[in-house]
Amino acid sequence: MRILRFLILAAATAALAGNVLAQSGAARPIRLIIPLPAGSAIDVSSRVLAARMATELGQPIIVENKAGGNGIIGIQEVVRAAPDGRTLLMGSSSPLSINVALTKNLPYDPRRDLTAIAGFNFSNHALMVKSSSPVRTLQDFIALAKQKELSVGYSTSLVQMQIAALAKAGLKLLPVPYKGTPPTITDVIGGTLDATMLSTGDAVSQVNSGQMRGLAVASLKRNPLVPDWPAISETLPGFDFGAWVALVGPPGMAPDVVKRLNTAMNAALKHKETADQLIQTGFVPWFMSPEELKAYIEADIPKWVQRAAEAGIKPE
Repeated sequence: MRILRFLILAAATAALAGNVLAQSGAARPIRLIIPLPAGSAIDVSSRVLAARMATELGQPIIVENKAGGNGIIGIQEVVRAAPDGRTLLMGSSSPLSINVALTKNLPYDPRRDLTAIAGFNFSNHALMVKSSSPVRTLQDFIALAKQKELSVGYSTSLVQMQIAALAKAGLKLLPVPYKGTPPTITDVIGGTLDATMLSTGDAVSQVNSGQMRGLAVASLKRNPLVPDWPAISETLPGFDFGAWVALVGPPGMAPDVVKRLNTAMNAALKHKETADQLIQTGFVPWFMSPEELKAYIEADIPKWVQRAAEAGIKPE
């Protein structure tokens, strides 16, 4: 599968960069925490980027998966870390924005307890069913979900919000929480779940393997990677749930350290081979200065609070 090939390539490249730098007596390594299980699209793309960033920085980067609690476990480790730039987190909109709207007594505030460093990528999710499902189109899914309750697995706040938005449109959906994306894929293929929503890269990989079928993408426009899949907004006007990923660090990081990391991140995103790999996994490079990212997160949170209220979702 394409995702697996990228994961192997990224791991090999990162290991080579780490060995070379270690032999040359380079600076202490950076821990890049991914608050999701290994094998997810964000994990794979982060490893691809980390390999290039290590070269740009002249410093090894070790990727660590700290999944659980909808990203909270990974973020708390970063919040408690020294602000020296050696412990970072690649987080999606779920833990960096949406959790504020969905989690009661959230043990961190993304606006106060994290340092914005750089944007990484922007994408969308796709509504997926198993390949043998009688549901072949988005219209089929909507018609069936108006007749009976369909179970939809999710492992992030963003997907939870999308399920709620679909339910708000009159569909009978049962949201089923999971700790990570891979188990939702397994249970859709096995028939335990009726559907799930995957990042475009994961979705294409599953379709290419013959295991799942893509019904539609959760955006205003069709995704160039899968132009034959309609946008949900074509049937449900205004349905738009863009997914973004960004690099952040502990609170109180020095501006010069933040600038150095931002410069390396943007250089890695502009590197042709790296950019091509990211695009093939369904991600569009997202260039942001630290100031722009900070302002974006601060503006994004109230939007999700409003959306949660409109969908009738109360913090838990």
